[in-house]
Amino acid sequence: MSVYLGIDIGTSGTKTLAMREDGEILATSTFEYPLDSPRPGWSEQNPADWWDASIKGVKAVLKAGKIKPADVKGIGLSGQMHGSVFLDKNHEVIRPALLWNDQRTVAECAEIEKRAGGRKKLIGMVANPALTGFTAPKILWLRNNEPKNYDKVVQVLLPKDYVRYQLTGDFATEVSDASGTLLLDVSKRQWSRKLLTKLDLDNAILPKVYESEDVTGTLTNAAAQKLGLLEGTPIVGGGGDQAAGAIGNGIVKSGVVSATMGTSGVVFAHSDAMQVDPEGRVHTFCHAVRNQWHVMGCVLSAGGSLQWYRNHLGDAEVRQAKKDKVDPYQLITAQASEATAGCEGLFFLPYLTGERTPHADPHARGCWIGLSLRHGRKHLVRSVMEGATYAMRDTLEIIQEMNIPVKQVRLSGGGARSEFWRQMQADIYGKKVVTINAEEGPAYGVALLAAAGTGAYKNVVEACAKTISVVTETKPDNATKKVYNKYYPHYGHLYQSLKGDFAAIAKTVEEVG
Repeated sequence: MSVYLGIDIGTSGTKTLAMREDGEILATSTFEYPLDSPRPGWSEQNPADWWDASIKGVKAVLKAGKIKPADVKGIGLSGQMHGSVFLDKNHEVIRPALLWNDQRTVAECAEIEKRAGGRKKLIGMVANPALTGFTAPKILWLRNNEPKNYDKVVQVLLPKDYVRYQLTGDFATEVSDASGTLLLDVSKRQWSRKLLTKLDLDNAILPKVYESEDVTGTLTNAAAQKLGLLEGTPIVGGGGDQAAGAIGNGIVKSGVVSATMGTSGVVFAHSDAMQVDPEGRVHTFCHAVRNQWHVMGCVLSAGGSLQWYRNHLGDAEVRQAKKDKVDPYQLITAQASEATAGCEGLFFLPYLTGERTPHADPHARGCWIGLSLRHGRKHLVRSVMEGATYAMRDTLEIIQEMNIPVKQVRLSGGGARSEFWRQMQADIYGKKVVTINAEEGPAYGVALLAAAGTGAYKNVVEACAKTISVVTETKPDNATKKVYNKYYPHYGHLYQSLKGDFAAIAKTVEEVG
């Protein structure tokens, strides 16, 4: 039996998956770890926690799946994108890693644009604008604010690539994750020496870049003993969590788009050629499919907005759910279904942690607009779900503006598990939406990459074709679609009306402390 492991180093925990060659999942495990926020807007983690969770995860799936070490033919790695692990000359971690959702680098983003010669020239070099979550501004932040730590840096790694180093002893990354550093020439799929020069950064601090299917190294004896595997087991490039999740959803050909409604929301479209939004509203990255690209938009608080509602306003539903032994989201969405589409003019802007796509505004904040005496809890919760889905549609609209075909939208995440939310997405997107037989996301995607990269399949496109299939289809309701098409422009105008107020409020908050 040939088995392939996928390890996904997430923000809240590391998920490990064991997959048989035919795509059947044999076992999964998740081990959680803390996230630190030493100051408002800061987000950090200890990389040692990722490695510890990876060790525990591999051992757990081997035991649960009754898998022999010799059966494991390859390992794929995925993980949260944009983070930064700084290593010294002894290859020890210098300070806690700065994560994708860390917002401390506003000044550094402005510095990058200035050094690059402006936003337009920056996009021309690396296909994307400077955003606070990306890796490059984090490196500059360290240089500007912790110069003693910066002077120690000999290597900068992304989260999954730190785990790769622990597995293989090699410094390596792959194109999809490297695209999110803002330092990759996305067209040439190599580090941008031009931008690195303008930023006064040494190319030597960055690892070698591979394609996602490529074997980047093999398991060392020391790592093999810790994991309970065999020395020499191949490790493939893998992918950043979004590209890896897209592989796990079979988004490997033109016309197929994924909409993942998790804590954050991501709309992801495969592209055979590199296409860039000149305004930089969406990301253009290398795909985990060899010599292919993708366009992606990220909503920072999509399903996270509904989670916020549950945690702070859904106490009654949480208590009732415990009595009924059901998921509280089941009761919350049932309540939402009692309100009419559009909530009689009530809108929720889901900018609880700022917004990435399409506004790139760390100061944006969540709010309800349009409240009247007619509105109750059912309207509040439905408007939260609608607001998150409108935000996802923002990216879908840009993708279609770029003439990237959208023939099928594949749903995943919490928003795919709810029949009510699936229908809402179909109605707001105005597209047929489907779910597939694979629900394990990035860990499954990199297990498929491991299988393709070690010869079980010709390539990852073949791997997806033979393992992934559609299981449900939801068509838009024409009447409801028309309602949402009337409300959606109002949703878009609200951010533009409030943009200046968001910035002014943020300034006041900073002044007041």
